[in-house]
Amino acid sequence: MPDQPDDVFVEHSGDQVELALHAGERWWGGAAVDGLLMPFGERAFTRDLGGPERHGTAEGAPSNQSSPLLVSTHGRVVWSERPFLFAFEDGVLRVTGHDVLLCRGGDTLREAYRAAARRFFPPAGRTPARELFAGPQYNTWIEFPYTPTQDSVLRFAGDLLAAGMPPGVLMIDDCWSPDYGTWLFDPARFPDPAAMTRQLHDWGFSVMLWIVPFVSPDSAAFRELEAKGLLLRDREGETAIRRWWNGFSALLDLTDPAAVTWLTEQLDALVTESGVDGFKFDAGDMHDYRDDDRTARPSEPADLCREWARVGLRYPFNEYRACWQMGGQPLGQRLRDKPPLWGPAGIASLVPETLAQGMAGYPYTCPDMIGGGEIGAVSEQDATDQEFFVRYAQIAAVSPMMQFSVAPTRVLDEIHLAAVREALAVRAALLPLILSLVEEAATTGEPVVRPMAYHASGLDDVTDQFFLGPDLVVAPVTTRGATDRTVALPAGLWRGDDGTVVAGPTTLSVRCDLERIPRFERLPDA
Repeated sequence: MPDQPDDVFVEHSGDQVELALHAGERWWGGAAVDGLLMPFGERAFTRDLGGPERHGTAEGAPSNQSSPLLVSTHGRVVWSERPFLFAFEDGVLRVTGHDVLLCRGGDTLREAYRAAARRFFPPAGRTPARELFAGPQYNTWIEFPYTPTQDSVLRFAGDLLAAGMPPGVLMIDDCWSPDYGTWLFDPARFPDPAAMTRQLHDWGFSVMLWIVPFVSPDSAAFRELEAKGLLLRDREGETAIRRWWNGFSALLDLTDPAAVTWLTEQLDALVTESGVDGFKFDAGDMHDYRDDDRTARPSEPADLCREWARVGLRYPFNEYRACWQMGGQPLGQRLRDKPPLWGPAGIASLVPETLAQGMAGYPYTCPDMIGGGEIGAVSEQDATDQEFFVRYAQIAAVSPMMQFSVAPTRVLDEIHLAAVREALAVRAALLPLILSLVEEAATTGEPVVRPMAYHASGLDDVTDQFFLGPDLVVAPVTTRGATDRTVALPAGLWRGDDGTVVAGPTTLSVRCDLERIPRFERLPDA
């Protein structure tokens, strides 16, 4: 077989690919929302990457990051430039799409991933803003949803500092503007946004604003955009009005360069005039678009999701919850909003879905807002589950990015607040490693948070712990009331965070008191 670029060898191509699975072979990739079901291969599973969840319903579920990529622990790669459907069943992987490639990228999961990244989604050579990783992020969403004001934002930041929390990136969430698509500060709520931003900068915060690709009907922006033909049209040629979580809105047709220019001119003006540093790009979910929508350039829902993500490349301070085929790009990624629940619906999904994000090509990850960002479920709580909040904060502390929205000093007693402070101290100690892995991802495309199978054999199905780089195993606690947990270590000599030295391969039970995040560092060979 002739050599091909970047050590990827195409073994088969076509609109349908069928391959027998090797004994013990496991697969990663596709959509981050399927993280709890990864790795694939042992059980029956089907996913249509072009068919968004609850497509066309009144309240489509939010999506997350996805890519037309599958990589196996035996070095095999599946890729296409278009969405495809894949199914694992009876020892066979079947893929249906357009110009699907079955490739050989090496003999291991890491070799397959690195080869696929080089060939199909080469890293951009730059990262999102360093500040997104170097300090905590704080989002106004849970503390005052739909009601941010200049006074409340400044009070939020001031209270954090007064309580000894470090400054970081502060995100002003929904309803800072008068209408969706009218990206100006609402003067009734923010009488002097430039002064507010200057004060926040003086306190050590960077500032980001929440935006969406929606446009409020009957607004001046709507009338302007409709007259210019820059709004999405439905199959009848009428301006599409879609239900989303805040009601009904039109959408920008971001396949039209003029619509992108219209939007970025507003955002650039905010940066220049108010001094904000960047933007949280929410929504962009595939389910908000239809296969038969009329667009300036022929497109599928996945393409419109990708065009929304491309806007963020202009701004180093950015965050996304939904992305398609943007692997290797300098975009911060957050898991979809999580409810404050123990178990797979909540905290137990964080590590598997973060792993899935990375293996879909998105290394710059954040496990949602600490304590959960699903506003309905959080609002229904009688009181914050303080143990849950601590364990969530611990997972975030060992992730590329960590984000608070509930102010910990408001909801935690001294014991639990001390545990959160300890998590921040652990992060501070690990920050040189995290930042080095972030920088490395910009050149290699490799995830920061990696499955155990990425650096070790025999641990393919261990997904409640992970490698942070090649030499640190982290095993956060996700079980209520746990005082110990099981940790699996590969071959080699390992030193625990408590100073114990363990020879692998082994599986051991470790203490996990409230303040502990179990982790093991690889020691050099004797």
